Amino acid sequence: MNLLLALTDPIYNGGIDLTVFLIILGKVLFVFVLLLLSVLMYIWFMRKVIARLQNRVGPTRAGPFGLLQTLADGIKLFFKEQSIPNSADRRIFKLAPYLAITPAFLAFLIVPFGGEVTIAGHRTFLQGAELPFGILWLLCMSGIGLYGVMLAGWSSGSKYPLLGGVRASAQLLSYEAAFGLAIVGVLVQANTLSTRAIVEQQGWTGIESIFNGDWYWLPAVVALVIFVMAAIAETNHPPFDMVEAEQELTGGFLTEYTGIRFAIFMMTEFMNLITMSAIAVTLFFGGPSGPGLGFLAPNGWFNAWVMPMFWFFFKVLLLLFATVWVRASLPRLRYDQLMSFGWKFLIEIAFLWVMVSAVVVVGKEEGWAMYVVLPAAVVGALIVGLILYLSVPKKRELVEEIR
Repeated sequence: MNLLLALTDPIYNGGIDLTVFLIILGKVLFVFVLLLLSVLMYIWFMRKVIARLQNRVGPTRAGPFGLLQTLADGIKLFFKEQSIPNSADRRIFKLAPYLAITPAFLAFLIVPFGGEVTIAGHRTFLQGAELPFGILWLLCMSGIGLYGVMLAGWSSGSKYPLLGGVRASAQLLSYEAAFGLAIVGVLVQANTLSTRAIVEQQGWTGIESIFNGDWYWLPAVVALVIFVMAAIAETNHPPFDMVEAEQELTGGFLTEYTGIRFAIFMMTEFMNLITMSAIAVTLFFGGPSGPGLGFLAPNGWFNAWVMPMFWFFFKVLLLLFATVWVRASLPRLRYDQLMSFGWKFLIEIAFLWVMVSAVVVVGKEEGWAMYVVLPAAVVGALIVGLILYLSVPKKRELVEEIR
């Protein structure tokens, strides 16, 4: 009864207006449906692009241009038998897919995919949830998502899923540090943890916004490259798909899963990839910032609703095309190459870039000459990097020590 009063009476005990509650609920449901539809469309898009790159046609039968092929595959998996191994921990085995997909959905809530609009007389942002600590929320969800994969491998009671779960935990821990440091490279520029504030600082003032440093891809270009590499590795996307590795682990942690549980894990993987692409657009490419239609009112519904969402999804689509291109072009890394690249190169470069970014930002605030500060910071970072590289034991030295 108290909850009902709090929702319907804005005066009762500091409660909220029912309209506000419905707006919040509607935005959350919209984000959920948007992610599901995005996964369906991305799988179709991936199949068609890879087919064209390999001189094939791709899906053509189910629906126009094969658009319903992913939906047909999902319905097929939904009605398939769900087997559980006798050696499995049944409760954890059933719970693991939901532990994996929930953080993937929650991470997307902080992504601003539009501007400020008016709904039922209330001003609100086109964003699932505006959190002042949105970046911390992203890092938290990224870490929690590992538990679903790890528990799926452990609870299956089989050696191949267990090896896949161990690989997943090692891979995430290896690239989580570089992933976080790449984000720090943006936070140094933005000085805020709010994704909405980061987007607002990357406003659109014309075509020069792309190249004059208003969008953070240019002042944080090294952080962008590191972020993309680490995000691909964290989402188990080729060429970093060591967690599944069909030729080595028969499917990894997915080996014993069938039916709808298998579909949930597949959906989680693509959902994470879409979320990471949306986060990259938010941090580096201005989010929904972009030109409106000049012949319409700047604050009209079309320029306030449609154009920001168009520019946001257009940028996300470009990044997703790049991930498909990578999937179709690069072979899978060896596991030792995967770990060596993360620990010996990516983390060190990310640390050095954070140092350079901090020096440049402080130099701007203090009014120092940038033509002196920037080269000095880069040279200092290169010297530190060279020292770190020379101090790392090489493979030949390690082999001699073992002997």
